[in-house]
Amino acid sequence: MQRPLALAALIATSLISHGADWTEYRGSRHDGSTLEKIATTWPASGPKVLWKVPSSAGFSSFAVAGGRCFTQELRDSGGAMLETLVARDANTGKELWTAALGSMKTGDGGDDGTKENRGGDGPRSTPAFQGGRVYTFSAKLVVQAFDAKTGQEIWKSDLAKDHAGRNISWQNAQSPVIEDGRVFVAGGGAGESLMALDVKTGAILWKTGDEKITHASPVLATIHGVRQVVWFLQSGLVSVDPKTGTELWRHNFPYKVSTAASPVVSGDLVYCSAGYGVGAGAAKVTKNGSQWTATEAYRFAGNKPLANHWSTPVLKDGHLFGMFQFKEYGNGPVKCVDIATGTVKWEQPGFGPGHVILTASGVLALSDDGHLVLIDTNAAAYKELARADVLDGKCWTTPVLANGKVFARSTKEAVCLDLGH
Repeated sequence: MQRPLALAALIATSLISHGADWTEYRGSRHDGSTLEKIATTWPASGPKVLWKVPSSAGFSSFAVAGGRCFTQELRDSGGAMLETLVARDANTGKELWTAALGSMKTGDGGDDGTKENRGGDGPRSTPAFQGGRVYTFSAKLVVQAFDAKTGQEIWKSDLAKDHAGRNISWQNAQSPVIEDGRVFVAGGGAGESLMALDVKTGAILWKTGDEKITHASPVLATIHGVRQVVWFLQSGLVSVDPKTGTELWRHNFPYKVSTAASPVVSGDLVYCSAGYGVGAGAAKVTKNGSQWTATEAYRFAGNKPLANHWSTPVLKDGHLFGMFQFKEYGNGPVKCVDIATGTVKWEQPGFGPGHVILTASGVLALSDDGHLVLIDTNAAAYKELARADVLDGKCWTTPVLANGKVFARSTKEAVCLDLGH
């Protein structure tokens, strides 16, 4: 009887360590995590570089699937600065096709990782992949679907033009989030500020609410056994049924200037945070029959100890790991935080406003100056497992792990690294 059990364990281990695609912002699991393992010991010269190419302006991350990787860049087209979807071969970095998504305003951002960008360093939305198609949500609130092989546009939905859209200062930074044939976006006018679009046709499946958007992308999560999509809007946290758009619960939270980090769900707790003196907090969500209620679990005002400017933390064993800082360019710390109480367990400076993801081998962090760092998920103390300098330019972009490869970007270049374990 032990043979089948041993075989099942072997299969489970193989599945956990086997490579997987990373299909959208924050990954296919919608929480910035993957079950993939990576090497925990790196060569002194750094991980093997599979390819490195120029990648012009923007904080868009990657969607990686079907042997291709997709991101959004700011490109000059005849003197016009256009937000551009770029498709590359994931193994070689070869550019396969591009698609212009529309013009973008440019700002006074610098490329040294220490300056403001005021929305001007290019696209910040990350494309999504599903069923052989790539989906984008532009700075001007236009949702589009493209054929992943050819770049041909399949459908287009202009929230600003067709749905009384209301954009935000520095323009839209939300990424499209997809599940069960629905693309979730926000930005329409009264009565249609939150939407689910059909992935095949772009048709509206439902629309609801009179909300003003932030720069934060929504998350999909299961709370009390119920699947829901949670937005972090100017009014605070708003949760709706992904199938119908019916509001489940809401939790008021302050807004000032910009909210850009997505909420993080842990059981019945939903953590959220912003910069500009707003700070962080968590809502405890309860369900009594069909009645939902959200109450404040804790709240810390100000930029310390828990402000997340735009970097969403990841969750592991009840602890948040991520960049907790506000405008501490070049030196902001990575912290480990007990999500139940907001207590900081440890912190390590020297990262700035970069980003993190969670792998089966630890937290993978990209600092704002281009250092890739693997950190142990130990809540007792900071433990660095590996580090390498992998990019030039300003790195305010989330790295991703897909099929043993790490894809990362700066405002100057993109790199693909072999980190298979």
